[in-house]
Amino acid sequence: MIFTLRELLDAVLMVAVIGFIFKDYFKIRRFNREGIPIENKQRFKPFLMAIAVTAPAIIIHELGHKLVAMSYGLQATFHAHYPGLGIGLALKLIGSPFLFFIPAFVQTSGTISGIPTALIAFAGPAVNLVLWLVSKIVLAKAKNLSKEWKIFLLLTRKINGFLFIINMIPIPGFDGFKVFTSIAEVIM
Repeated sequence: MIFTLRELLDAVLMVAVIGFIFKDYFKIRRFNREGIPIENKQRFKPFLMAIAVTAPAIIIHELGHKLVAMSYGLQATFHAHYPGLGIGLALKLIGSPFLFFIPAFVQTSGTISGIPTALIAFAGPAVNLVLWLVSKIVLAKAKNLSKEWKIFLLLTRKINGFLFIINMIPIPGFDGFKVFTSIAEVIM
């Protein structure tokens, strides 16, 4: 089994919190002819759009780490990062223009080093890179997309590009740090 019941519960709770945190970023404002905002009667649509765009970017990122770790014989467990989600929720509730938090992580047990460690660390950002690339290609090639699909793909491209870049920063705590230090360990 890829996910335990606890991991699935963590994923569902993380997705709900992320949907709430990002829902206001996914509101499509409509205006009448005079430029006055029209009340949006679809209250759950921004929440669902936030989930549709951000949840796969995060869950599949973590699943990438988990599957590659398991391929090396390690135990790997997905966890919602409740303190990180709490920080994101607090920033949202105080109306901070800046959001930064860690929503989830994969904990591994077992001993491994060098290139396998680099591959495990790179697996998550690699997923974001693939999702960014796929959304970019579909946007470029597909001509008859609805407005909602275009918005979905644009947001998917942006969030996955951002997650790839942020995660590959080579500072402690980020995937990029593990990638670069593991490769340096092999070279040195």
